[in-house]
Amino acid sequence: MLSSIGIPGLILILVIALVIFGPKKLPEIGKATGETLREFKKSARELTDEEKEQKNS
Repeated sequence: MLSSIGIPGLILILVIALVIFGPKKLPEIGKATGETLREFKKSARELTDEEKEQKNS
């Protein structure tokens, strides 16, 4: 998904986010996004582990 955007597209998105949210809010938004992705990956990993355990038993 992100590979089709390219570097110029990412720069444009960052500039628009900077204008909309301001420089003080961007680190907070980035941190919240990172934590959300981390939790999503953790939950997905737990679900796949549970599914593997059910198949093995």
